[in-house]
Amino acid sequence: MSNQNLRQIGVVDVNFGTNVTVVQPANIYGCTIGDDVFVGPFTEIQKGVRVGARTKIQSHAFVCELVGIGEDCFIGHGVMFTNDVFAEGGPARGNKSLWRATRIGNRVSIGSNATLLPVEICDDVVIGAGAVVTRDIAVSGTYAGNPARLLKSNRVSTGFTGAS
Repeated sequence: MSNQNLRQIGVVDVNFGTNVTVVQPANIYGCTIGDDVFVGPFTEIQKGVRVGARTKIQSHAFVCELVGIGEDCFIGHGVMFTNDVFAEGGPARGNKSLWRATRIGNRVSIGSNATLLPVEICDDVVIGAGAVVTRDIAVSGTYAGNPARLLKSNRVSTGFTGAS
């Protein structure tokens, strides 16, 4: 095993609220997890992420740096958040100044295998399974497709009050 750089997965330097459930194995580090949150197995939550109270994150989800998730949200199996938008024609290659943030409002449900580019999503939104969210969502409702588009609007748009 010469020239190997092995890193262990685990839970390191996390600010947990009360009554949090994490199913191992999980890779969670340098983040804040609110009260009554559930995190499924094979999930990675990176440093600086904030997860609001009563949110459920299912297995195989990837929540990268610069993501804030509001309260009472559901993140389905295999949901992928991104923060690198290839701003200069290619990957940022660790240059964090090129990364962008994602903010998810309260009561947002994101279906399995959805992918979210750096966006802001208002409260009371449903994102369909497999959707690709490429633009901010400012109107509460149900969205699906690639790119995700509004299928059905809620009667009242509540705006954004979720995680920052």
